[in-house]
Amino acid sequence: MKRTHIDFIGNRKIAMTFSGILMVIAIASLSVRGLQMGIDFTGGTLIEVGYKEAADLTALRKTLSESGFASATVQNFGTTKDVLIRLKLQEGVSSADLSAKVLDAINKNAATPASLRRVEFVGPQVGDDLAEDGFLALLYSTLAILVYVAWRFEWKFSVGAIIATFHDVIVTLGVFSVFALEFDLTVLAAILALIGYSLNDTIVIYDRIRENFRNMRKTSTEDIMNIAINDTLSRTLMISMTVFLVLISLFFLGGEVIHNFSIALLFGVVFGTYSSIFIASPAALILGISHEDLIVPIKEGAELDRMP
Repeated sequence: MKRTHIDFIGNRKIAMTFSGILMVIAIASLSVRGLQMGIDFTGGTLIEVGYKEAADLTALRKTLSESGFASATVQNFGTTKDVLIRLKLQEGVSSADLSAKVLDAINKNAATPASLRRVEFVGPQVGDDLAEDGFLALLYSTLAILVYVAWRFEWKFSVGAIIATFHDVIVTLGVFSVFALEFDLTVLAAILALIGYSLNDTIVIYDRIRENFRNMRKTSTEDIMNIAINDTLSRTLMISMTVFLVLISLFFLGGEVIHNFSIALLFGVVFGTYSSIFIASPAALILGISHEDLIVPIKEGAELDRMP
């Protein structure tokens, strides 16, 4: 099998400059615009209606906008005949009254009237609790990564893995902020999945680097990392492409319910693969990882102990 000889570590300054620009854009957008939180976090009303024929979502959005519900989110739910309408929290209006107004608005000039299937209300306190729990989930998973990689390899690798994971999460959140995509519980689940995916790629490369450090004692640290990344490159790209194709299918065929979920993972897979190669290892190199950190020391008198 033909081996690649790409100088990934030699191009680390270009990659880190590119990542730095992405991070600045993402953090600036998150600071200025923030995230467009869904009703899972902000609170609001969810209304499911059904039609006898396929619903025209464009016409529905226009009707709701003209009726004073411009912020409503309209999407198919399961089939083209089922529609999910999400409305932000409105003070002084009960869910029953709100659902009645929405049903009247969409049936006013409709040739085929819609039937109400269900109405759910998410209070602001529930939304705050979900936001807090989501943040804690991200925090705890990050700390778990730090501890695991430090125990499995070395603390410099651990910091490198955290930097790469932080990069992936911030840039992906930045995409949602820049393009004003709705951030709900499914997207939060995608972010948590992204952390695991990115870490898995990083661990595979770190494992090969550690093995190379022990087998190539006279080779420079940069060359050892380059060899490790090139040796695992085909495996990394094959898995990434497989996952990417699945997510593309979900994006186009999975429906509106998981649309943003698939977008988060699509960008996450791309950035996760990129950071495992261009961020995690160079970060460990900058922190001064060396042979002494990973080579198992030979115990004094070990050869005598093995003698009969």
